[in-house]
Amino acid sequence: METENKNITIEAALSVEPGPVKDGQVQEYTLASAHTIDHDSWRQVGLMLVTSFNCGYILSFSNLMLVPLGWTWGIISLVVVGLYTAYANWLLAGFHFINGQRFIRYRDLMGFLFGRKLFYITWVFQFLTLLLGNMGFILLGGRALKEINSQFSNSPLRLQYFIVITGATYFIFAFLVPTMSAMTKWLGASTILTFAYVAILLVLLVRDGKSNKNRDYEISGSKVGKVFNAFGAISVIIVCNTSGLLLEIQSTLRRPAVENMRKALYMQYSGGLAVYYGVSIVGYWAYGSTVSEYLPQELSGPRWVKVLINSGVFVQSIISQHMFIAPIHEALDTKFLKLDKSMHSRENIKRLCCLRALVFSGNTLVTAAFPFMGDFLNLLGSFALVPLTFVFPSMIFIKVKGKSAKMGKKVWHWTNIILFSLLAVATTISAVRIIVENVRKYHFFADT
Repeated sequence: METENKNITIEAALSVEPGPVKDGQVQEYTLASAHTIDHDSWRQVGLMLVTSFNCGYILSFSNLMLVPLGWTWGIISLVVVGLYTAYANWLLAGFHFINGQRFIRYRDLMGFLFGRKLFYITWVFQFLTLLLGNMGFILLGGRALKEINSQFSNSPLRLQYFIVITGATYFIFAFLVPTMSAMTKWLGASTILTFAYVAILLVLLVRDGKSNKNRDYEISGSKVGKVFNAFGAISVIIVCNTSGLLLEIQSTLRRPAVENMRKALYMQYSGGLAVYYGVSIVGYWAYGSTVSEYLPQELSGPRWVKVLINSGVFVQSIISQHMFIAPIHEALDTKFLKLDKSMHSRENIKRLCCLRALVFSGNTLVTAAFPFMGDFLNLLGSFALVPLTFVFPSMIFIKVKGKSAKMGKKVWHWTNIILFSLLAVATTISAVRIIVENVRKYHFFADT
């Protein structure tokens, strides 16, 4: 135990880097962190990205991405958004270091370059994204448990019971595995679970698709409704490809961090993307425009197969959700833990327990009250992820390299800033419209 505490203390010390210097003055954006930095291999991070993005969310993508767009625009949007998010993340990874200074948080980089206002805007965008995403994970975990329960009972328990169980399970995992780097031993299990339930799911989807002769791919709704729903679908495609926390993930990588982050991104946007796009496309092909928001509800296989898939989804989500909520934990841990002591000291253990309980109790309560989180994916992708993924990296490029860059590159990045700012407005309006419609349809704590 003494050796383990010594190692943790050393890792914490490595996490403290000098603050950014600008015009000879040390800025207020500190780089001290309670979590491990400059430690992980690119293969570990790449595997974490692949398995985390191939989480239970992919079981909703057929409905959320392709039903509103149809085949032609759906495939075009998948390809274009996939390529563009890969490029935008590749670009942002290059700004992890500026003039030799390492930035381990997105908000610190924005604050350093653009001032306090952009620091807080980035902070709000990131934390809204991560909190909403975690609520979506809690809902998906709850639905998986409810599906398992429905296989053994004619009157399954309300969804809210399973949401509470999921939130409590996530809390325990986050307490026992407090950082992203600590996920190392769990990534192998996550990989096996991911590809196991995906393989079984694909087999059943192909079988159902071959036997389903009545499916159609017509896009329903009024012209105005179709336009708004299409923007909502684009938001979801953005969500399935990016997280808005690239620099926070990159901070865990050992040097050369830029090169290693880009290697990890190549893994995500090749093998990882092929899986979640593949499930989405095959699911839409199998059931058409009537495909469920949760694919296992559609499957016609035997009971044990449905139980196996939903069990895999639930267990895998425990691991994958951790990457997306870890920056919230990092911010709270850095603020409230004693950095001069081991994370596993008695004092820090108490604080760690309280902080994790605060996050997951709040998220679980909101999820139980609003159990139609698929709509919040639209809001998440539009309001926060469009600026974080597409607008801000181009702003950073103009700020850092604007004076030396060629005119063509300047025009390219200014075009990105303008077009994606407009897209953020359009998709946000669409997302709010969809949420308002569903708020009218559902009541608080609905058993969906």
